[in-house]
Amino acid sequence: MRANSSNLTDNIYMYFRRNDKVSTASCSSWDGKGELHWTTSDCETEIDNTTIKCSCSHLTFFAVLMSPPDVNHPVPDLESLTLISSIGCGISMFFLAVALFMHFLLRKAKSNQATKILMNMFVALSLLNASFLSNESIANTGDNAACVFIALLLHYSMLASFTWFFIQALHMYLWLIRQNVTISNYMRKITVLAWVFPAPIVIAIASVGEYTTVTIKSTTGKISRMCWITNPVILYTVNIGYYTLVFIFTTGIFITILTRIVQARRLRAIDGKRKTFRKHLMMVLSLFLLFGLTWSVAFFSYGAMLVPSYYIFTVLNSFQGFFLFLYYYYIHNDVEGRFSDDPRSSGSTTTMVPPNMNGLENVYN
Repeated sequence: MRANSSNLTDNIYMYFRRNDKVSTASCSSWDGKGELHWTTSDCETEIDNTTIKCSCSHLTFFAVLMSPPDVNHPVPDLESLTLISSIGCGISMFFLAVALFMHFLLRKAKSNQATKILMNMFVALSLLNASFLSNESIANTGDNAACVFIALLLHYSMLASFTWFFIQALHMYLWLIRQNVTISNYMRKITVLAWVFPAPIVIAIASVGEYTTVTIKSTTGKISRMCWITNPVILYTVNIGYYTLVFIFTTGIFITILTRIVQARRLRAIDGKRKTFRKHLMMVLSLFLLFGLTWSVAFFSYGAMLVPSYYIFTVLNSFQGFFLFLYYYYIHNDVEGRFSDDPRSSGSTTTMVPPNMNGLENVYN
């Protein structure tokens, strides 16, 4: 043991079966200096789905050390961000439930297509909030099947919400910009698209076992667990990639509608400028929420903007359901609303008809 056995001509290879696919593995060796101190010096680690391969150029005692994922990248202000998220999601869930109750029991017969799209978005956001709020509790139980299910539900509802953001913008595009477009089975097609499209994605991810417990450490040392995606490639490709496509489309529609609003404002009488500005500001903020543009704050989560963007993102998106409820309540109680947003429909065919500029003020009345 006291002989120097470093810088061997041929490396020593050791193979270990990989049972834990969540934690990060590293091949380590005892430095031989008395106290038990593990080092990764002169050892290389190669990992595949089933095996951990250690390649070392010296002889001593070896071990494969496992550390929780993200332990080396602690999340700043994790406790306060978690508290804000829990409060915001709880409030959003309550008011989304109130809105759905009002719609299905009180206003369903009077609802138009835009309101139906909004209600579907409310359902997707309700599932998203519910699965998020229950996620950590289920992760702490250690039940793998329950963890996979809640992670799948969370991911599905998030992708479905993104899709409804896209459909919301698409509906605005068809009605305000394209006009005179005839689409058969319009509501049925967009509803099937939004709820079916995310299903194959989450099923494929679940089938390869990528939904499991993820450990998150704060800068204060507190460790939290949640059921989520472990593979960063899948995480960024599917979530960030898909939302980026949605963001590009919705931002284009948002800018186009904003241009229409500016053009419409120039045609207003001088006496009504203050009132018109308030209505247009409300419309711009509403579109920002309806198109899910608040999620784009995640693109600025780096450098000096890291912590501020975390807080802005958390507040805007955890309270998104509450903000949308305020908008829903406002538009259905605006006695000055002058029109229905919906294209006239006949049977299973929907025809987009040209709206006037007043249509930009209230698309759900």
